[in-house]
Amino acid sequence: MIASEVREMLSFIDGNPTAYHTTAAVRDILLKAGFAELLESRKWALEPGKDYFVCRNGSSIIAFRMGDQLENYSFNVAAAHTDSPCFRIKENAEIHMGQNYTKLNTEGYGGMICATWMDRPLSVAGRVLVQENGAIVSRLVALDRDLLMIPSVAIHMNREVNDKASFNKQVDMLPVLGGACEEGALKKLIAEELQVSEEQILGSDLFLYVREKATVWGCNEEFISCGRLDDQQCVYGILKGLLTAKNARSIGVAAFFDNEEVGSGTKQGAASTFLYDVLHRIAQSLGGSDEDFHRAVASSFMVSADNAHATHPNFPQKSDPCAPVRLGGGVVLKYNASQKYTTNAVSGAIFRAICRKAGVPVQVFTNRADEAGGSTLGNLQSHTLPIPMADIGCAQFAMHSAVETASVADAEAMTKAVAAFYRVHLRALGDGTYTLE
Repeated sequence: MIASEVREMLSFIDGNPTAYHTTAAVRDILLKAGFAELLESRKWALEPGKDYFVCRNGSSIIAFRMGDQLENYSFNVAAAHTDSPCFRIKENAEIHMGQNYTKLNTEGYGGMICATWMDRPLSVAGRVLVQENGAIVSRLVALDRDLLMIPSVAIHMNREVNDKASFNKQVDMLPVLGGACEEGALKKLIAEELQVSEEQILGSDLFLYVREKATVWGCNEEFISCGRLDDQQCVYGILKGLLTAKNARSIGVAAFFDNEEVGSGTKQGAASTFLYDVLHRIAQSLGGSDEDFHRAVASSFMVSADNAHATHPNFPQKSDPCAPVRLGGGVVLKYNASQKYTTNAVSGAIFRAICRKAGVPVQVFTNRADEAGGSTLGNLQSHTLPIPMADIGCAQFAMHSAVETASVADAEAMTKAVAAFYRVHLRALGDGTYTLE
């Protein structure tokens, strides 16, 4: 039987086709849980024992819970990203092919597996900037219908499709909107959905999304599959962990950043000052000096949560033979000599100790030495905050596919591990020496 929490996670992912929707959903959950919303443009007056959050760009959000005994506080930070690889719809996107078809002009966002986006129902979602009552406001949109398809070329016209597949995103990956659509058909659909006039629409950030709903499968219902598991699975696990746990002597922080899939180099990405700004303002609001802030940071800890590669059953040779990772094996602790992952002996030991106390299994991921791996947001965040970090994640198959696969058990383990992390009060007794209270 699947735990209700996992069902809730899958419903969360199904309902959030873009980073904007994910951030809005997190915001709604936090408001219902009693968190107060802050604005970066306003003065902050924080109180110990209270809970807060702040958004940036409508696609990144940082929430934090203040302990009520903050004489020697530290920050317990868990971070994930809200975006996933997909296709962004360009401005003036309609391509009309006479009286035959209408396509949309798109471009790749992040490193997706192109073939997995073909021959399956797609639709459009994102944010739209609308002029209303003299103001420009951001409105979310998700056209909840099978609207588009990217048709593949028949094998009779591409005999090497199963041997030498390659994709030109400007040629092969453009979705068909319909037959001979009228000019401005997409904008009309968006305006109708938002119940505004087309003239009110001033701009948009729109993306394609996969229409299939999440599914639970396997002989023992042990697997889950859906789009955007990377990294909404970690977003949800961190959020639930934050809401579950609180520490009187620490400040628990959940940071969800946009644009990880394209390098994080934006004002709302992990390479920005967003997290530093929030932590520094928290310290200022507590009446402390810069000295107090740096002391708090020195005793703080961060987990960067982004899903990890499981050893593939058909391609075990692609994985490090000494570090097999399996679905259902527990939270993955990721290491990389080039520091694409920030885990080292110290941060790995701290995270293992937390999980051991909580009874959460931990497995290790390392790349083969001859295989270049990916990266995530932890090493970028360390450019602005000198906090010890561990890179973690849930094991999955088919990372960056339109539909990815992970484990029911690991989703539960992630929430349990993060909740245990938030309950810990970490103190730095010296360089590389810590107590976990």
